[in-house]
Amino acid sequence: MNILIKSATILDSKSEFHNTTQDLLVENGVITQIASNIKNPKNYREIAFENLHISQGWFDSSVCFGEPGFEERDTIKNGLKTAAASGFTAVAMNANSNPVIDSNSDITFVNSKGAHHPVTLLPIGALTECSKGEHLAELFDMNTAGAVAFYDYKKPINNPNLLKIALQYASNFGGLVCSFPQENNIAGHGVMNEHITSTTLGLKGIPALAEELQVARDLFLLEYAGGKLHIPTISTAKSVALIREAKKKKLDVTCSVAIHNLYFTDAVLTDFNTHFKVLPPLRIQSDVDVLIEAVKDGTIDMVTSDHNPMDIEHKKIEFDHAAFGTIGLESAFAALQTIFTTKKTIDVLTRGKSRFGLEQTPINIGNKLNITLFNPDLRYTFSAKHILSKSKNAIFENTSLKGSVYGIISNNQMALNN
Repeated sequence: MNILIKSATILDSKSEFHNTTQDLLVENGVITQIASNIKNPKNYREIAFENLHISQGWFDSSVCFGEPGFEERDTIKNGLKTAAASGFTAVAMNANSNPVIDSNSDITFVNSKGAHHPVTLLPIGALTECSKGEHLAELFDMNTAGAVAFYDYKKPINNPNLLKIALQYASNFGGLVCSFPQENNIAGHGVMNEHITSTTLGLKGIPALAEELQVARDLFLLEYAGGKLHIPTISTAKSVALIREAKKKKLDVTCSVAIHNLYFTDAVLTDFNTHFKVLPPLRIQSDVDVLIEAVKDGTIDMVTSDHNPMDIEHKKIEFDHAAFGTIGLESAFAALQTIFTTKKTIDVLTRGKSRFGLEQTPINIGNKLNITLFNPDLRYTFSAKHILSKSKNAIFENTSLKGSVYGIISNNQMALNN
């Protein structure tokens, strides 16, 4: 791939050209020149967009694509196409398929589906067999096949001894164990945050305590067993405090938050719109404020779209019976930009890679080109026309957002919109 990128503002704190507007000459996928004005004597394809900004390629640590088994929700092929159009050069795919991804051959299948694509697909294997929480899955075999972490998506490990053993076993080969932060006996049959709004609406609530008990338990187990723990999608202020304290103890723990838990509160549920039914549930404003500050100060290591397509049969029904989950890749960048500055948004979208085995690729001469191209200033209302997923359960539909994506250049390939 030989191209010339014109007048691009580089946002990359690891680059010597950070915060400057430059041309970039790329030959055979490698950056060979960066300067304010580069000629094009070899007549390479020129890439130019209005108000073009570029950064290192973005990473999402939690996406679901349905396949295998739930292709009516989405496929890996279309999911990767959606990720590319949304600015992501790498995504970690959860194991919540049918069958559940819990073996060497399953990981090999996912890798084959994601091969030769501009977006790097990183498979997450199930932590337990069929994600039933009873017996550990083939962790080492999946690691050998390329699994980057082990996680029973949205299913807590109820048996603390099982998590202890998982942490100890995975530490032998540097495996990353993920544990969903919910104590099911406390959460019960709750469908939203337990607070004033749930009482007003007459809906069963999921207390913040359900999350915080599990986080506290898992951190105690990590302190005892050692290993590497990732706590996905926390949602409460006390969870932040617990993880901050664990990091002060130098425990090997990271965590993430879903973008919608930084944006919405449970107050949006007054019309029973099932697009807002997510897990963990939308909390109250004081939780949101603490979560945002924790992203800023690094206590929360990464932000995820927690992209989870659900077909209409699981969403367009009574709130109590609707499935949890929302799609989020398409709205991720523009939603974050309504919360953070552009520079902080890019920081949020590019950090967390190393935890899942990805190398940073600074925009410097001699490095392979791995970038996202975007316009940070375009304002618009997110609507159905912006949805690229097969499923349409978008929590940000009809929300005013800021910023558009032009595409990505990665793995010596281009995936540009329009």
